[in-house]
Amino acid sequence: KIFGSGLCNGHASSPLRLRSTSPAAPATRGRGGMNNGKILTRGSSQLRSRFVKKNGQCNVLFTNMAEKRQRYLADIFTTCVDIRWRYLLLLFCCSFLLSWLFFGIIFYTVSLAHGDFERSAVGKGDGGRMPCVLHVQGFVGALLFSMETQTTIGYGWRCVTEECPVAIVTVVIQSIVGCIIDSFMIGTIMAKMARPKKRNQTLVFSKNAVIALRDGKLCLMWRVGNLRRSHIVEAHVRAQLIRSYVTAEGEFIPLEQTDLNVGYDEGTDRLFLVSPLVIVHEIDRDSPLYSLSRADLETDHFEIVVILEGMVEATAMTTQFRSSYIAREILWGHRFEPVIYEDRDCYKVDYARFHKTYEVPSTTQLSARELDEADLIPRSVSTFCYENEAVLSCEEEDDVFTSSIMCVLDMDNNQMQFDILQTSIPLDPVSYKSEGEMERVQ
Repeated sequence: KIFGSGLCNGHASSPLRLRSTSPAAPATRGRGGMNNGKILTRGSSQLRSRFVKKNGQCNVLFTNMAEKRQRYLADIFTTCVDIRWRYLLLLFCCSFLLSWLFFGIIFYTVSLAHGDFERSAVGKGDGGRMPCVLHVQGFVGALLFSMETQTTIGYGWRCVTEECPVAIVTVVIQSIVGCIIDSFMIGTIMAKMARPKKRNQTLVFSKNAVIALRDGKLCLMWRVGNLRRSHIVEAHVRAQLIRSYVTAEGEFIPLEQTDLNVGYDEGTDRLFLVSPLVIVHEIDRDSPLYSLSRADLETDHFEIVVILEGMVEATAMTTQFRSSYIAREILWGHRFEPVIYEDRDCYKVDYARFHKTYEVPSTTQLSARELDEADLIPRSVSTFCYENEAVLSCEEEDDVFTSSIMCVLDMDNNQMQFDILQTSIPLDPVSYKSEGEMERVQ
């Protein structure tokens, strides 16, 4: 037997059976499952798309924008950074090719007007006139001279002479234009490569959110993690509830945004994101979820957008990562399985369990409003103990398992026994496999 510690609602209780829930479980909950990311609205036959996708992309399409091209060209740098790589590289190549071709045509026209192609004069000593550009016999030579001038290759074969001031001015202008194109393209490519949006690929939110009791209060919780060893500096999290709303005057607002307090007043929204953290929104009187019960969760249609912001430690650039949870992705009466374990002189994080939850059947089915009106203090038979670690150690031995967790505390002297058990049972779940340790705990 595996014994864990916890505060029981009364004396020693009967064994509690926990069920581990995989991330795919919500797909079978409710009518129609997750409906391919659609949200039911106003009827079972009407579906509404997500406002924010799971990968953080906003599912919004702009139409009928007046002067869209002019506005985008006015901010050409941001436009180049935002476009796809294939289009940026195409623009990069075209800008150089067109500039080479444009100035090559100018050099060819100047030489043609000067009559350099009609006589084979190479110098004043031969009785001929000095050409505008030496060793340019046609358009191909003029194009090669244009490329050499802009790229400063300098093969030493073709060069402009003092004969044509127009050719000299063209060389000056092309040199300036070449520097501008080089700096713009290099800056755009560097900004696109170093932009913090790619840092989002190593930040992750849990696939599901949960509603469970924490410190005797209903709380909405989700998990966030950082897959890199480099930190997100000044990281803070926020959340918004998005749902349709009809005002008192009858105005219909399809996507009303309401803030969910995740500890802004207390400062707990600022994270030290070294290991995965569980973000908590307490469902109190100020919460828009105050009247939400488990029955309402099965039929309600809303979306919770979660946002993580911070600075990338390597570049000091601000990044933002987003995700969302629809009603069918919120598990009532579940908790997240632990992912942090102490191993000798360090802590290990098991991301294989990052999205996993387990069910606590004793969680109340009432809403926070109903609990307050009835003046009830919810008590879970399995209020936090080391049951999580015990379940996980059993799961390593058998994938399909049934774990019996027994509360061994008496309510009259629970604090004393809790302190004893807390110091006796280490965080490492391996210790649960030792019978000798279990006997000492008993």
